[in-house]
Formats: sequence, structure tokens, C-alpha cells
Amino acid sequence: MKTTTFKRAAMTLAVVGSVAMSFAAQAADGPWLVRVRAVNLESANGDSTGLGLTINNKLIPEVDVSYFFTPQLATELILTYPQSQTIHSSAVGADIGTFKHLPPTLTLQYHFTTLGALKPYLGAGVNYTRISDVNFIPAVVTALHPDLSRNSFGLALQAGVDYEISKNMYLNLDVKKVQIRADVKSSGTKVGEFKVDPLLVGVGIGWRF
Repeated sequence: MKTTTFKRAAMTLAVVGSVAMSFAAQAADGPWLVRVRAVNLESANGDSTGLGLTINNKLIPEVDVSYFFTPQLATELILTYPQSQTIHSSAVGADIGTFKHLPPTLTLQYHFTTLGALKPYLGAGVNYTRISDVNFIPAVVTALHPDLSRNSFGLALQAGVDYEISKNMYLNLDVKKVQIRADVKSSGTKVGEFKVDPLLVGVGIGWRF
């Protein structure tokens, strides 16, 4: 009788210990992952106005915050500060203006967790871009009275990989394709659309807590 009771108690302690270790392991990973990245923005430069509009490619800083609902499923909010861009026209043969854009992006991700320290992921979501501080050179203002629409909503696709370099610290490579588009207006009338639709390639480091 005492032997049976002892065995049951031992089995109960083993089960409780196993569950506690499992929760401890999950707590050690934590649901939050914060990364900082350096990102190269390469614009698609699609223009239907006939002016041959393009903007400059540039390197930008990025901060993203991820929350893991499960070990595989997470959501990521991608942030930066307003970025300045120069508008060039091949028809004019010169830079004709500038603007700023703030492009927060939210994605839902699936993380592959069976490769040890290597953790690839795929994501899809939405982008909202706010365009501000639009300025054109005086000659273009006089001739065309141009403007850009201020709000853009679009899709975002994402693929990347985290590599655990130490406990809860990751090296990250991330690639995104994002829809960012603006109506181009002359004297208040739409004359075409400019597609930034950038390819964003980033490298960075992340912390899980």
C-alpha cells in the first residue's frame, strides 16, 4: 500500500515537474521579440504620368515589435520615422521636388521552429503610408500646380529568418515587398499614378523577452 502511494506521489511530482519545466521554457523565450534593422529601400518607380518620375533609393533605420501567440504564429508591427525622398523627372531632366513618407506595416507571420537555431518565417499583411511635406520647385509649380495624394493603403509580403546567436538574441535577415502608391495631380485633377512599391531588404538584431 505504501509502495503504491509512493509510486503515485512520484508520478504526480514527475508530471507536475514536467509541466513546470515546460512553462518555464516558454517563459524563458517570452512572447515579445524586438528587432532593429538597417533596411535598403529600392523603389519600383512605376509612373503613368508621362513625366518619367522616380525617387531615390536609400538606406533607412527600422524598428519592429513582434508578439508570439504561439511558437509558430506571431504578428509584427514595423516602424520607422518619416523618410525624405527626392522626386526626379526624366522628362524635365532634373530633380523637381521632395516629399516625406511614414510607412508603418503590420504583418501576420508563420515561424518554422523545427530547425534548431535557424528560424525562417513567412508573413503577409497591410501597409499604411502617410505622405507629407510635398514640395515642388517653383518652375514646376507655375507650369503644372502639381500635388500628391497623402494616404496610401496596400498589401505587404514578407520572408525572413532569425538565427539565435545566444540565448534570446537573434541575427535577422528580412525581405519585404510593399504596395505604396500615390495619385499625381495637376491643378487638382489626377493625371496619373506613381508606384513606389518598394523592395525592402534588411539586416538586424533582435531580442526575445
